[in-house]
Amino acid sequence: MIYALLDKEALSKRALSLEKLAQKIESLNVPIAQYRNKLGSLDEKKEDLLLIRKFYNGKLIVNDSIELIAYADGLHIGQEDIRIFDSELDKAIILIRKKIGNKLLGLSTHNRAEILEANELDLNYIGLGAYRGTKTKQEAKVLGEEALVLAKLSTHPVGLIGGVKLSDKFDSQIAYRVIGSDLYEN
Repeated sequence: MIYALLDKEALSKRALSLEKLAQKIESLNVPIAQYRNKLGSLDEKKEDLLLIRKFYNGKLIVNDSIELIAYADGLHIGQEDIRIFDSELDKAIILIRKKIGNKLLGLSTHNRAEILEANELDLNYIGLGAYRGTKTKQEAKVLGEEALVLAKLSTHPVGLIGGVKLSDKFDSQIAYRVIGSDLYEN
């Protein structure tokens, strides 16, 4: 299943329209998409979420900005950002769940320890990566085929991220192919 990544910074660098990408993922019947904007203001992010909603009817996840959960179907949070809520992840998840209720909740993972820790948390899925190197996140550690082995450790559905292509096929341990740049270029 495709999980589209709408990264505002990556789109801006390529002079691509968020509106056109939202229309494209709708035409592809992509069931879930994440909006990520690490540099924008809350007002800009809210406007972008409302714009995406005009053209895309699938599940829309907001990255990190829990303040905007009212405009999304879920929240995806990174390892550093979750610790803003509490250094103990189980307590952090309780606080996040109080704010988002039963909406979708995903957590980024990068290794065995983080996956095993995530197994104990009230999550809907984990993101695991990077599968391949990308121009978007050059600092990410590339796991390659090891990611497919690690994915089997998760009790949650796994979204494989990082250089994943539309043409990639994976075994059942990968619930979501998280695709960013390959959507922009095809």
